[in-house]
Amino acid sequence: MNYTIEILRQRGRDAEPYRQTVRFCTDDTEMSVATLLKTLNSMADLTDANGKTVEKIEWECSCLQKKCGACAMRINGKPRLACDTKLGEFKNGAIVLEPLKKFPVIADLIVDRSVMMENLKSIGLWLEKEARHTKKGEDLAYEASRCLQCGCCLEVCPNFIPGEAFYSAASFVPTARVLSELPKKEKADIIDSYVDKVYKGCGKSLSCRDICPAQIDVEHLLVNNNAVAVWKRFLY
Repeated sequence: MNYTIEILRQRGRDAEPYRQTVRFCTDDTEMSVATLLKTLNSMADLTDANGKTVEKIEWECSCLQKKCGACAMRINGKPRLACDTKLGEFKNGAIVLEPLKKFPVIADLIVDRSVMMENLKSIGLWLEKEARHTKKGEDLAYEASRCLQCGCCLEVCPNFIPGEAFYSAASFVPTARVLSELPKKEKADIIDSYVDKVYKGCGKSLSCRDICPAQIDVEHLLVNNNAVAVWKRFLY
């Protein structure tokens, strides 16, 4: 199968973006986009469709097992993990790779997603001391702990704009874990931040639920967070 891979490239934060197209042939339909990028970067004589030498394609990866979220990018317009996207999905052989659009580009397909960590710090999402884990919130805490912080949910959220008040699912999912473990009297500050930074800005479109690579039950976590923080009751 012949594949045409169009990559939106940018050789630095202040550089002008441009598109470059390369061609690749393989019969391995199980090859992931992540493996494809590693293969292209290993080819010393790779040239694009115009015969120009292709410089190393900058992108991020770590586990390559759908556990870290590092390889998130836009693939044919949809935010996905490169390690979880197989070439067999592209029946016409056309693949378009772009960086996530809601984050500053560092280089090529690498973006600066530090806003997610800054938002978590703003909420105060950490434990000051050891929490008492209860059986009642076990499933909820486990579900929340599976968040990859990949940024795919922020990419599709119609309400999230980096640097503005609403923090979106990348914040309210891990918040669910802390709210499930902290004693009632120690939740107050986090609840205030949650109401201000999540509840007031969420339009309940649940686009985050449909895009999550980990298939986290985002709606369930959101409902429980709202029950605890707004309605002052527990659902689990």
